[in-house]
Amino acid sequence: MTTTSERASEPPLRQAAKRVSQSVFDGSRLRVVLLVDVYDGAQQQFLEAYEQMGKQVSSVPGHVSDQLCQSIENPSQWLITSEWESAPPFLAWVNSEEHVQMVQPMHSCIRDTRSLRFHIVRETGGEAGGTERRLQTSPRIGDGVIRHALTFTVKPGSEQKVAKILSNYASPEARVDDTTRLCRTSLFMRGNRVVRAIEVRGDLLAALRHVARQPEVRAVEEAINPFLEEHRDLNDQESARVFFTRAALPAVHHVTADDAAEVERHALYYQARPGLGMRLAELLSQHDDRAAEDPHGPVLRSTVYERDDVVVRLVDVREGFDADPAAALGLDPAQVAELTTLADGAARGDDVAHLLTLARMDLITDRRSAPES
Repeated sequence: MTTTSERASEPPLRQAAKRVSQSVFDGSRLRVVLLVDVYDGAQQQFLEAYEQMGKQVSSVPGHVSDQLCQSIENPSQWLITSEWESAPPFLAWVNSEEHVQMVQPMHSCIRDTRSLRFHIVRETGGEAGGTERRLQTSPRIGDGVIRHALTFTVKPGSEQKVAKILSNYASPEARVDDTTRLCRTSLFMRGNRVVRAIEVRGDLLAALRHVARQPEVRAVEEAINPFLEEHRDLNDQESARVFFTRAALPAVHHVTADDAAEVERHALYYQARPGLGMRLAELLSQHDDRAAEDPHGPVLRSTVYERDDVVVRLVDVREGFDADPAAALGLDPAQVAELTTLADGAARGDDVAHLLTLARMDLITDRRSAPES
């Protein structure tokens, strides 16, 4: 029989909430759409750059096909579509240094681009009736929020100065336009690595451009420039583009089990062993899916980000983050040793609580925008 005191000590049951989930790990095929606006007169240059890039892309593992289309109404507008066996191989390629170098010749003739990525849910006709094609089994339910992050490193020894600069800034106006709004910005550091997680309702690209134009944000970015390990010149469009391309840390998984407002936000940093970043992110995602189904569990929301074997996991908990280190870490010690460099040089590498301490990032600032009236 359960006593009253025992019931009181149990974590509170979560309120029923609409489950929100997004993931690149469902195994279905991926369709990528790239909208390109080419400078007038640069169409032939763009075509030649695409043909050169196409020869390289065709040999990338996971690539199925691509098409280049030109608008019949405006010759400056182009459309590139590609199909991939699944999302992980595409993300591994598009976030690689190889890709950064590959697309450089294109940017001198491009005014603007926009990339969209879709899992294929249904299809009719053509080759659909021939070979077996993996499709997304059911539509996912979202919450209208896009999650993105940036990560970069600063020069060793400058961490305290950078943390002070990043924590003391005036928040930009939350409203971007009639359809886009900044929801939350969370900034963490671990050693000399900085992670800035951004939540946006509406158009992510419009929000990022809005933030970049704000004088208070520009002042902070200029102030940390001398401390960055990778040089950048914000007055040089190409320098800024390359820096932020390398800094982009896309979300590969998100799950919301409870929409409770009063939660603690934590970030954990896992440096994967070479080539194992996406596998590590997938295991963390599977763990957080299971944790979100536990009505007594500490994890209410989690987002996993991955790029170039850097994996960051943002976790929102109501309470008890340290009470269950294994649930908070998301990996057992054997997985830590196999997939990450987390325990390298650590005398207590089999101690989950110690591993959790190694992974946790320091919160620098966490700012939510006031809800619209």
